[in-house]
Amino acid sequence: MKPLNLINSLLVLALLQGCAAAVVAGGATAVTAANDRRTLGAQIDDKNVVLKAQRALADHPATAEGSNINVTSYNGILLLTGQTRNEQIRQQAQALVGTLDGVRDVKNQIRLSNNTAMTTRTRDGWISTKVKTQLLADEQVSGLNIKVVTENAEVFLMGIVSEQEAAKAVDIARHVEGVARVIRAFEIR
Repeated sequence: MKPLNLINSLLVLALLQGCAAAVVAGGATAVTAANDRRTLGAQIDDKNVVLKAQRALADHPATAEGSNINVTSYNGILLLTGQTRNEQIRQQAQALVGTLDGVRDVKNQIRLSNNTAMTTRTRDGWISTKVKTQLLADEQVSGLNIKVVTENAEVFLMGIVSEQEAAKAVDIARHVEGVARVIRAFEIR
């Protein structure tokens, strides 16, 4: 093979690998959406509620400055995690998001403390990955229907599950290295 043809072939192969990754990621998203216990409309509503809540928190001076507040939504249940300076800001955050269209309940788990460091957030991401992997590997739990959020080594579990699945998921999460505490935010069906 001529060197120019070899270079062109390698270049095309490299470009196609990027396409394959996009196809695989898109396929994984479709599989997750299809197996979700929420309706497609509820999944879209949750994404919209998160955007509205983030905007409401960012637009309010008390919650925007000096706080680290994260928003997660699952079937209209809004989970607030992170850190803030005082109880008034914590309550203000809940008040700002609690009246948004599509919010059925707010689980306010914002802690009164200093914001976590980037190393802590990185570790939290790793803990979430380990918990999610264990949930997906277990045959007694529908791991695709459980959202895992980790904040400062506290693991929050959300989803639509049976009581048996909830108990098993909590047990799995408790035994993952690095987890300090597990908090249930499930909708039991």
